Amino acid sequence: MLYYVAYKTILIKEILRFSRIWIQTILPPVITTILYFIIFGQLIGSQLSPIDGYNYIEYITPGLILMHIISNSYANVVSSFYSTKFHHNIEEMLISPTPNAIILLGYLSGGILRGLAVALAVSSVSLLFSPLSAQHPTTIIIVAILTASLFSMGGFINAIFAKSFDDISIIPTFVLTPLTYLGGIFYSISMLPEIWQTLSLGNPILYMINLFRYGFLGISDIPTNIALFIILGFNVLLFTISLQLLNKGIGIKS
Repeated sequence: MLYYVAYKTILIKEILRFSRIWIQTILPPVITTILYFIIFGQLIGSQLSPIDGYNYIEYITPGLILMHIISNSYANVVSSFYSTKFHHNIEEMLISPTPNAIILLGYLSGGILRGLAVALAVSSVSLLFSPLSAQHPTTIIIVAILTASLFSMGGFINAIFAKSFDDISIIPTFVLTPLTYLGGIFYSISMLPEIWQTLSLGNPILYMINLFRYGFLGISDIPTNIALFIILGFNVLLFTISLQLLNKGIGIKS
């Protein structure tokens, strides 16, 4: 019960943190999505041939939703946990009887909920431009949660090693953004030359986008069981790393 109270307290703090400034956290992805749909979906997409039987705007919709899940779950945790470090509030949690796993889960849950909140907002807007089918709703939910969880942990690790506010923008700018755009949001990897198809298989975001697209449209460039295995594997790996870093106090106890 004591641990539940601690977890609930962290989670409520995280929810209030992003919900109070929804104009900065929820609204921008909605506006960005509208621009994507207008420019890529309607203006450019109307000139393109269907992909796997779907028109272009339908094809890119799942990827656009997942892109915002990735960026917002990551941003929520990296900024929140680094702020906790910067203001030295983390010491109060570390000296309390709260297990580090509970602290980690509290921050991850906040990142997941922000990612899902943005996903719902973006999905609602997408209905104005394209019908949004859900052939495998369970897959959609699982992938959304696992992806938000994975990038929440990525944000947590970034925050642990960050030494300034500038450091928390390096990974999103130079790693996440390129991997996301090269992960198959706007195209099928079958359209690429063979060597680029092979290189694309090294991008973990490719598996998330394809499995998410499978949940909506029932199509995927990657075998779905392999994609799910890779996503689960990365979640386990990053959770283990995050917990070990927190246990050792790296970037905190210094």
